[in-house]
Amino acid sequence: MTTSEEITYHVPVLLKESVDGMNIQPDGIYVDVTFGGGGHSKEILSRLGKNGRLLSFDQDEDAEKNIVNDQRFTFVRSNFRYLPNFLKYHQIEQADAILADLGVSSHHFDDSERGFSFRFDGALDMRMNKRSGITAADVVNNYGEKELADIFYLYGELKNSRKLASIIIKERANKKIKTIEEFLTIIKPLFGREREKKELAKVFQALRIEVNHEMEALKEMLLAATEMLKPGGRLVVITYHSLEDRMVKNLMKTGNIEGKQHQDFFGNIQTPYRLITNKVITPNEEEIARNPRSRSAKLRIAEKKLEQ
Repeated sequence: MTTSEEITYHVPVLLKESVDGMNIQPDGIYVDVTFGGGGHSKEILSRLGKNGRLLSFDQDEDAEKNIVNDQRFTFVRSNFRYLPNFLKYHQIEQADAILADLGVSSHHFDDSERGFSFRFDGALDMRMNKRSGITAADVVNNYGEKELADIFYLYGELKNSRKLASIIIKERANKKIKTIEEFLTIIKPLFGREREKKELAKVFQALRIEVNHEMEALKEMLLAATEMLKPGGRLVVITYHSLEDRMVKNLMKTGNIEGKQHQDFFGNIQTPYRLITNKVITPNEEEIARNPRSRSAKLRIAEKKLEQ
């Protein structure tokens, strides 16, 4: 049963399927690199014995409100790109499974002060870590036209990325763009009514990825996870858009982010992983009805090979 706390913060996506995929052993060591509302972490703890251990990462101070009071649990307030540093700090050489749910929580989308959603007016912020880094307003006001166009094209897959960048440059010359409402007034005329919401979502996704350096952090975490998993350990990842899904799929199939295949003498692809899921696992209709944001979720599971 979902608690009211989880509903307000984040309804865990593919909860049973992802935690089942971790192959939890009572005395094992596990890592949840995206703690958020704590839904996945609580499920992992419910399957651990008294000697089991769970480390959970989150860089967002709001996530600390959901910390679990359990001696088997350690909360790490940091970006998951620093996974190896903190595992070593907590005297963990390797883990039995690592879980990552890469979705932005409903809590962030529903908090008007964070600037993640075009449904509310507020500051154009979008930082996961409110203590540091540039904001979305910094990006739209300070980046050059080519830089902006590249971000919208690469991270939002927007076909009119150049036009979008051009109009932003033109408008900001008159007045600094500080709020979501000001930003929407500038960009909305570029999108037709029938596809407006989808296109705006892509614009906001692109800015969020740039502000939080999400692709670089994901790449670092995935490569580190390969090193930090025990032989036979599981990597379990839930993705929500094609950019991150491609990285995860490439890593699991080839051992690298780019998807470059290295073959042995017999033509076998050299990879540190064995795929547990040849096909992605997606939410069923019941879960999508309960949590519409789960619609784009894809779950991939791989096991680190015993012999390298």
